[in-house]
Amino acid sequence: MAAIWAGIDAGKTHHHCVAIDDSGRRLLSRRVANDESELLQLLADVLALGDEVTWGIDLADGGAALAIAILLHHDQPVLYLSGRAIHRASEGYRGEGKTDAKDAAIIADQARVRRDLHPLRTGDETVIDLKILTGRRMDLVADRTRTVNRLRAQLTGIFPGLERALDLTNTGPLTLLTGYQTPAALRRLGSKRLETWLRNRKVRSADQLAETAVQAAERQHTSLPGEKLTAQLVHTLAKEVIALNQQVAEIDKLIEARFRQHRAFEVITSMPGLGVILGAEFLAATGGDMTVFGTPDRLAGFGGVSPAPRDSGKISGNLRRPQRYNRRLQRVFYTSVLFSIRHSEESRRFYDRKRAEGKRHTQAVLALARRRVNVLWALLRDGRCYELAPPSALAA
Repeated sequence: MAAIWAGIDAGKTHHHCVAIDDSGRRLLSRRVANDESELLQLLADVLALGDEVTWGIDLADGGAALAIAILLHHDQPVLYLSGRAIHRASEGYRGEGKTDAKDAAIIADQARVRRDLHPLRTGDETVIDLKILTGRRMDLVADRTRTVNRLRAQLTGIFPGLERALDLTNTGPLTLLTGYQTPAALRRLGSKRLETWLRNRKVRSADQLAETAVQAAERQHTSLPGEKLTAQLVHTLAKEVIALNQQVAEIDKLIEARFRQHRAFEVITSMPGLGVILGAEFLAATGGDMTVFGTPDRLAGFGGVSPAPRDSGKISGNLRRPQRYNRRLQRVFYTSVLFSIRHSEESRRFYDRKRAEGKRHTQAVLALARRRVNVLWALLRDGRCYELAPPSALAA
């Protein structure tokens, strides 16, 4: 019996599986429900076709999570192909139609001929939890940003001076808007009583905030159409932002507590600019196992901080921004560089040197991010924390 390659086009409720032999001939084509019993039966049927089976799948989580878990628990090799890779590969196969069976056959054939596909592995429980928690945090932050933007739009419609004067990402101004939203209401209250009202709600710098709000109210004596209803919406949106802030703070505590249980916590957080949240997102994006990437160059490419060559004929040395990379990991690298430039003299000197060489801000930041990938890779490989001088230099 020969080797078999099985491709799974994963879906939410059903998957389609196609199994082929070493010549590409279809041995099995079946639509199965995303149910444990049916997936186990599919596994048994495919294993009966050959001595060795290699599986390919187009999702790494979500609707494919159960299928992947069953395959890994039965010691089956599973390779991941992105939907984008399958779409591009489909141009090399006969026919323009798209069906689940065709996609599954393409996945199986790509798993048969390619040697660069990423193998899926049983994840570290801590890393899986961090992936869930950081994903939830990203959703909450996105919800908060949208709500703040709606709040700004509504407040501008009735009280533009106050909207300009307040930083609506802070708790104090949000607390103010839960009580008072119109110029007339603030003028009637006055700065002293408003300060007392804010202090009773434990708002910092209540005197400055009260003075700022009342001054904005003194500059507007015109009541705009729809002011009463809009003020109610501002009140509701301000309370929603406060609630989202509390949810983000709570999930930050959960992330830190879970992250501290990982063996690489001290190593990752020792890097300038990589705090608890960014460090947890780094683990969530990479899985924490650097051997999967093989080299720091591959990690940099996966994170989108390594330029891709674009040479052709006599033209050489051209570089372009990569098109295929993990956006989440690139955000971690990029944001951590911005923090490190503020708080690390070494990072600041490197950034300033690149700027002096004529690099734009983004180019200088990416250059520093690429260098930091090498440093972080070495720290994780050796299991040691970041130091200004490496151990070899200290020994000398």
